[in-house]
Amino acid sequence: MVSDVASTVDPLSPYRLGPLHLRNRIVKAATFEGMTRDGLVSDELVEYHRRPAAGGAAMTTLAYCAVSSEGRTYRHQLWMRPEAMDGLRRLTDAVHAEGAAAAVQLGHAGWFANPKATREPAIGPSRVFSPYGLGWPKAMDAADLACTRQAFADAAVAAVDAGFDGLELHLGHGYLLSQFLSPHTNRRRDAYGGTIEQRARFPREVCLAVREAVGDRAAVWAKLNMDDGFRGGMTAREGVEVARMLEADGSLDALQLTGGFTAKSPMFLMRGDVPLKELIELERDPVRRLGMRVVAPTLMKAWDFEEAFFLPLAREVRSAVLMPLMLLGGVTQLATAQRAMAEGFDLVGMARALLIEPDLPKRWATGDGGPSPCTHCNQCVVEMDRDGTRCVLI
Repeated sequence: MVSDVASTVDPLSPYRLGPLHLRNRIVKAATFEGMTRDGLVSDELVEYHRRPAAGGAAMTTLAYCAVSSEGRTYRHQLWMRPEAMDGLRRLTDAVHAEGAAAAVQLGHAGWFANPKATREPAIGPSRVFSPYGLGWPKAMDAADLACTRQAFADAAVAAVDAGFDGLELHLGHGYLLSQFLSPHTNRRRDAYGGTIEQRARFPREVCLAVREAVGDRAAVWAKLNMDDGFRGGMTAREGVEVARMLEADGSLDALQLTGGFTAKSPMFLMRGDVPLKELIELERDPVRRLGMRVVAPTLMKAWDFEEAFFLPLAREVRSAVLMPLMLLGGVTQLATAQRAMAEGFDLVGMARALLIEPDLPKRWATGDGGPSPCTHCNQCVVEMDRDGTRCVLI
């Protein structure tokens, strides 16, 4: 699909994303909320997404909904099943009542899954030790691949039935589909490993399966890693190649561009302060806490925050494809969103900026285009594991 953005486009102007009409080009990006006790929607989760919808964002994205039980990273994580449907419908109804669209991020943890939490064996592209699951996941065989493809398709249909207008497929941050793309976790010697074309095979099959399952009932896009952010991971050159392949497949309405690998370069995707001490103190498992004390100082390398920090990488993708792109990472002021439009991006994704100020799009609409008051302290990440993601400054 060809972008319709020109340099004069206003980020607050309407936009059509596949079959979906958006009131502007600002998307509340998925940020894990930690508000799904027993894997079900809570009142707090509904309110969390109602706020940016009421504040003027065109769409808000429910973060990481696992497509199957073994695809969870936490025991209480939301996963697609009949028991979750009523709560999901309540969430989409609340967002729609504020005039916004509702999206859901669909993913599978792969080797991130902790069998103690899910009570199911972990699976992944290859048998590579997982620091999260503290073990070696099973290398997926043909039956596992087919089952997981179907799980994504079934979850997509269930999401649309629950009222979601958009589906975001997680091909980033080191989750299962990203694990296939990354040579760090994909050591396969069959048709699903080796070259970047072969490593991209399974993620592409999943995207095609989802599109076939939902047709034009919803907008479908991928959250795609442009670069894993560490030596031995997927490179920026390979990220561009994957974007080209996904465009050629025609299964997606857009790409949301991201980077970083949670188990190797977590701050590459966050930027700003590293709340390492607080995260270690929150860990209840003594073995994992000890591991964090030993490994985390090296793992959680600091990356300075800067406005539009993914823009240099995103430009490479923009020059390689014609399909719509969402710029993510460090968009905190109207001038940055305007710059994104001028450089040919179609939408902007915002997370922490809308957490501290859900009404930011409405403020911009009044002519006050100043930045979000977010200080990039990343204490909101700590709160995720405490009582649910929130900004500690408000």
